[in-house]
Amino acid sequence: MKTRNLRSPVAALTLALLPAFLPLPVLAQDASTPPLAETVVTATRNPLPLSAAMHHTTVISREDIERSQASDLITLLQREAGLQRTQNGGVGTVSSVFLRGAPSLQTLVLVDGVPLNKQDASGAVSLEHLMLDNIERVEIVRGNVSAIYGSGAIGGVIQIFTRSGAREPAAQLSAEVGPRATRKLAAQVSTQVGDTAISAGASRFRTDGFSSVDPAQFAGANPDADGYANTSLNLSLTHQLAPRHQVGVRLSRSVGDTDYDNAYGAATDVQTSSTRISHATLFSDSTWGDWRSRVSLSEQSDRSRTSDNGAFGSDDGFRTSAMVFSWVNTIALGDNWLATAGVERQWQRVATQTTSAFGAPYDVKRNAKALFAGVEGALGPGRVQLNLRLDDVGDLSETTGYLGYSLPITSQFKLLASTSTAFNAPPLGYLFAPGFGNPNLQPETARSQELGLQFERGTHLLRATWFDTRVTNQLDFDNATFTFANLGRTSNRGLEMSYKGSLGETLLRAGLTLQDPTNEITGLALTRRAKTLWSLGASHTVAGVTLDADLRHTGSRSDRYADPATFAAVQTNLPSFTVLDLAASYALRKDVKLRARIDNVTDKSYQTVYGYNQQPRSLYLGLDWRPQF
Repeated sequence: MKTRNLRSPVAALTLALLPAFLPLPVLAQDASTPPLAETVVTATRNPLPLSAAMHHTTVISREDIERSQASDLITLLQREAGLQRTQNGGVGTVSSVFLRGAPSLQTLVLVDGVPLNKQDASGAVSLEHLMLDNIERVEIVRGNVSAIYGSGAIGGVIQIFTRSGAREPAAQLSAEVGPRATRKLAAQVSTQVGDTAISAGASRFRTDGFSSVDPAQFAGANPDADGYANTSLNLSLTHQLAPRHQVGVRLSRSVGDTDYDNAYGAATDVQTSSTRISHATLFSDSTWGDWRSRVSLSEQSDRSRTSDNGAFGSDDGFRTSAMVFSWVNTIALGDNWLATAGVERQWQRVATQTTSAFGAPYDVKRNAKALFAGVEGALGPGRVQLNLRLDDVGDLSETTGYLGYSLPITSQFKLLASTSTAFNAPPLGYLFAPGFGNPNLQPETARSQELGLQFERGTHLLRATWFDTRVTNQLDFDNATFTFANLGRTSNRGLEMSYKGSLGETLLRAGLTLQDPTNEITGLALTRRAKTLWSLGASHTVAGVTLDADLRHTGSRSDRYADPATFAAVQTNLPSFTVLDLAASYALRKDVKLRARIDNVTDKSYQTVYGYNQQPRSLYLGLDWRPQF
């Protein structure tokens, strides 16, 4: 990364970090009421305080979700440091995320420990269909974690935890309306019956949408509005067999129906897509003395059907699924050390149907198995974490490792350093899709180094991380041969900062990412990755009204599209944008809350994908009812 590109951002980062080095008598919390430590699971597979995680990790709690009033996961994630969203239009359209510049193919997404990454030729995750009403929390772990989770975790892991039962009965009924005939209804209940905790929820979202394709860029696309409907369900049952032994089941399903625009069709063409995401998990969690054993058997499936009545249209069906068996064991080794070891087995499958003249159906399967182990504990004045993992994915075999060390400098500051390796196995569609697949593909491999500084005091947690990740055998589509290939060698170096804390009654959050995602072969910036990302947020309650503001910025970035007339690749540039969202809520009664939200307050016109406009200024009104038991 060139110094001249970082001079101003580094100055901004220095100013952002400066308060951490100065006395904070106004910000410090009363020592008599220390804050409850926020817990994270994903960083090591074991619960630990967020501030103790070696990886740069953030947590989005249920309270954070409700203050934001965001309806879907992809909208919520764009507020976080290092996360960049791209979307082909409004709610429900095809979306993806870049985590530290790593695309969805290199970012592992889990729901209650079940991987959602698809095995078809898209290699994506259907994040756009995951609504937030049934989600309890989200944990984001940045950087290589293949040594813990295996393939697909080069950029990191995003884990979604669905809502579970509570000891005290609770219920919530929510309704929301907005522009373009947008309406949402959601219900959630939880209780405990004897030794069984129960949670169940359902939501229905619908909007007439807007025409997302910009006619000045793709004149032939259908100018009609792109509607979307979503129905989501979840169920959690946990039964306590004994004080330290429990079994349970978790079920969830999300069905999204989307009208979308094909930029290469005619103005009369109609395109629709229906996607059904479901997962089911049976689990047991038992502890005997210092030994904890967690066993789970899960099945995940992502089914979609798309229809296009245009000249290039077809009726296509896709089903990608995985059954996953996992056994994780944790043993306490004295007071200061913890050892983890386990096995994992996956049965992966992708099956497609098509009427297109440009493709053919296929149905392929693959088995994957893994052994993993790790230790974490005190070493000298600091703490160390070591993880090793051996993965066999089909005919591929990869070993990955992670070594991290944290060293306290003072009671409030500590240094963190780590080195790690990662890999990403090609999806089945990349290997075997007729006409496009390449069975000779090699896995992507990566190496990362990180150096971080963390400050913790009272409610304040600030972390700055320098990272350097280099990927070889980058998977991409080769326009010369019209097949997938190991084309690239990429790198991304930069600085990342996240902050969460409070000033009096005001909750504060901030994120800053300065990065240089580069194709090492051509020397050009990687497509759609911004070099600068930042966000600022604040929540404050005054006179019974809770106000939440989020300001986020995405820098300029390159993009590439196919010319509608010649289908030749065209390089272009997407300008930077800054968007402000506001939300407010007020308790009319103890059990009734009124909500309001304005997205894109300044009515900023911007795109995250060339040719596809994002939502204009929109006002939403909602009502929550929580009956008192």
